Amino acid sequence: MVNVEKFIENAVNEIREAAGNGNVVMALSGGVDSSVCAALGAKAIGERLKPIYVDTGLMRKGETERIRTLFADLDLQITDAGDEFFDALRGVTDPEEKRKVIGELFIRIFEREARRTDAKHLLQGTIYPDRIESEGGIKSHHNVGGMPLHIEFEKVIEPLRDLYKDEVREIAGGLGLPVEIQHRMPFPGPGLAVRVIGEVTREKIEVVREANAIVEEELIERYRPWQCLAAVLGLGTGVKGDVRLHGWIIAVRAVHSTDAMTAEPLVLPFETLERMASRITADIAGVSRVVYDVTPKPPATIEYE
Repeated sequence: MVNVEKFIENAVNEIREAAGNGNVVMALSGGVDSSVCAALGAKAIGERLKPIYVDTGLMRKGETERIRTLFADLDLQITDAGDEFFDALRGVTDPEEKRKVIGELFIRIFEREARRTDAKHLLQGTIYPDRIESEGGIKSHHNVGGMPLHIEFEKVIEPLRDLYKDEVREIAGGLGLPVEIQHRMPFPGPGLAVRVIGEVTREKIEVVREANAIVEEELIERYRPWQCLAAVLGLGTGVKGDVRLHGWIIAVRAVHSTDAMTAEPLVLPFETLERMASRITADIAGVSRVVYDVTPKPPATIEYE
C-alpha cells in the first residue's frame, strides 16, 4: 500500500522542481486521476497552475456542466473543441488510429493554451495501468502511446505514473477531495469515441451518450460496479411499431475490478437486464437491440476500443 503522506510530499516537491518558476498547464478531466494531479499541482505552484478541461464533444451526458460545478472554486479554463474532434475523426475506423488522432489533438489544444498562458510544461494524470497497456501494445492510451512524438512542452509531469487506481483513490482521500471525486467511476480519456465501433459520427455519439446515461442510472447506485458502460456495436435488424428497423445494436458492460488490470463481469438479475434493454430501445429511437457482455478481462479489455 502507498504511504499517502509521504507520496503527497514527494509529488508536490516533484511538481515544484519540474515547474521551476514557470506556469504549467494541467489536463483536468474531472476523474480521480486528473483531480488528484490538480490538487497536487495547486499545492506545489498555486496560481501558476493553469487547469484546462477540454470538451471534446465525446463526453458523457451532462459532463461539462457537472465539471463546471465540481470545480467552481478553481480557475478552470473550459475549451469547447467538439468540432475539431469530429473533424479529425472523420473517416477513421481503426481503434489504434482513433486513439492516436485524439491523443495528438489533445496535445495540440494544450500547446495552444500553453502559448496563451506562457506555460512551458504539461501536468497530467497518467497512472501505471495506462503505461502498461500502452507500452505492452494492448492499446494506446491517449496520454501515453497516443501522444505525438513531437511536442512543444519542455516537460510532461506525471506524478501518478507508478500508481494503480485504488492507490490514487487513497491519495485523493489524503488530499481531502470530495467523496464524489474519490470514487468516480473511470471514464476513458478518448471519451465515448472508444465506445463506438468504427467511424465516430455525431449520430452514434448521441446514441451511445443516451444509452450510457441509462446504464449508469440503472447500475451505479444499485450495484456499485467498478465501471459500467454502453457501446454502439453496429447495425442490426429489429421491429418497432410493426415496422422493420435497421437500427443500432447496443452492448452493455459492467465489471468489478481493483486495479483495471483484470476485471470480472457483474452477474446481474435478469429483471435488471430486461429493464435496461426496455429503456434503451424505447427511449432511443434508432436502437434495435441490446446485448450484455459477460467477458472477463482478459481476454477482453474493459472498454471496446
